Amino acid sequence: MMVYWILSESVPIMVVLSWLSVNVYLFIDTFCWYTKEEAYFYTRVILGSTLAWARASAVCLNFNCMLILLPVSRNFISLVRGTSMCCRGPWGRQLDKNLKFHKLVAYGIAVNAAIHIVAHWFNMERYHLGQAKDAGGLLAALSKLGNAPNESYLNPVRTWYTSTTTELLITVSGTTGLVISLALILIMTSSSEFIRQSSYELFWYTHHVFIVFFISLAIHGGGRIVRGQTPESLQLHNVTFCRDRYAEWQAAALCPVPQFSGKEPSAWKWALGPVVLYACERIIRFWRFQQKVVITKVVSHPSAVLELCMKKHDFKMAPGQYIFIQCPSISSLEWHPFTLTSAPQEDFFSVHIRAAGDWTEALLKAFGAEGQARQELCSMPRLAVDGPFGGSLMDVFHYHVSVCIATGIGVTPFASLLKSLWYECCESQSLPELSKVYFYWICRDAGAFEWFADLLLSLETRMSEQGKAHLLSYRIFLTGWDENQAIHIALHWDESLDVITGLKQKTFFGRPNWNDEFKQIAYDHPSSRIGVFFCGPKTMSKTLQKMCHLYSSADPRGVHFYYNKEHF
Repeated sequence: MMVYWILSESVPIMVVLSWLSVNVYLFIDTFCWYTKEEAYFYTRVILGSTLAWARASAVCLNFNCMLILLPVSRNFISLVRGTSMCCRGPWGRQLDKNLKFHKLVAYGIAVNAAIHIVAHWFNMERYHLGQAKDAGGLLAALSKLGNAPNESYLNPVRTWYTSTTTELLITVSGTTGLVISLALILIMTSSSEFIRQSSYELFWYTHHVFIVFFISLAIHGGGRIVRGQTPESLQLHNVTFCRDRYAEWQAAALCPVPQFSGKEPSAWKWALGPVVLYACERIIRFWRFQQKVVITKVVSHPSAVLELCMKKHDFKMAPGQYIFIQCPSISSLEWHPFTLTSAPQEDFFSVHIRAAGDWTEALLKAFGAEGQARQELCSMPRLAVDGPFGGSLMDVFHYHVSVCIATGIGVTPFASLLKSLWYECCESQSLPELSKVYFYWICRDAGAFEWFADLLLSLETRMSEQGKAHLLSYRIFLTGWDENQAIHIALHWDESLDVITGLKQKTFFGRPNWNDEFKQIAYDHPSSRIGVFFCGPKTMSKTLQKMCHLYSSADPRGVHFYYNKEHF
């Protein structure tokens, strides 16, 4: 099991270790450079080791700010997935974890920002102590530089009576640093799972503070508070020889007064490329927002599920993809992801939306799915569509055997796949790699089966006619029922058809025994690459991932389960 875990998780481990290694290398390399660099010797006399701590964390902060926008550039990720053959299998699954990497980088930003803030707090206090009345020696000489004509200062705190807080707030670096810190705190705290679940709108709006964050970051270094000796001064003023002769700097020709300047801002150089890329991403989204979406059909299903069928010029999709939908009459900024339930062979694209929050409830209400009078299609609210985008489910047809597992409305991603399978059977086409599909649907409410049972029934019938009944094996599990349903099932029991769904395959009551299911699949398909695809809650996801590890062989020639979870 441990061997399989290492093999299956090798790519995520490599990505995390590579990211961590670059951070550690940048931190240590920068720290050592500022500890030894001769141009900053006099700066170290005042600040000590906190100079290196501040600069090293700043470089790591710049590096992570360069990365933070890449995982959320979904058009860029879709382009990489679609144009590169190597982005299948483990690397493709890593692309599906883009939001996890986004969070990881955000933690990196938070840690380095905390180190940077604490280090500069100590720096300002040490600058202030350099102007103390009892300060003497080289420290006092360096702090007083800049009082005479033709001298450049090293200590930005000019008198002992200057407040360090005031000094920070009147400088570019201090003001922008405060703005950056507040923006980061606001973004991080509103990104917690509790906030996202209880108030997605708050999360969405506060996340756009990143614009203020990046603008402030770009100009943060413009204050040049931390200063070093200029190259010209180093040639005339030998630090090793002159550091003990500070009393003679004004008079000695061999030791002229050292000159200092701040380092050029570099944060904007790190962030420029990703910011331009993300700006292009937002331009593409705006262009797609302007494109007309025609709503061709609206269907209200049981369990508060709304089906929307739409058309859009030059819209091309693949099974397993998803789109983002915006309804300007509800919110002019919010975009929400929904998996496509239509097949590429159909002349429209569709989504099924369940009421699961303020926005979705408002959408169902706007389209008359909650008892309101149904509107004419021409008077329906306007929708904007961005996408489609690729997900892990696009790899279903690339495995010898695929196991598709859904809970509740999580079945929607598999509707497109099963429809595509139906069209393949209708056109008598053979699937080059896929030889077997196992489909599991676990649902609490029997009413939710209605809209999907029709698709399964037509697929079941068509496969039997084409002699491909062996291609699909499905099991439906009902986890919630009442006494009336039990009586109805008992009174209308039919040996040939299921009472609830009308399918040949009987509905199971309760939850699947995943140990038995995986053991049987592994036994039936030895030496096979089996893709497991899941859309549902985290608790079941952990169970299925554990099953994949447990029933995968340590022998490379044995059976291997590859776990894929739908991410947005």
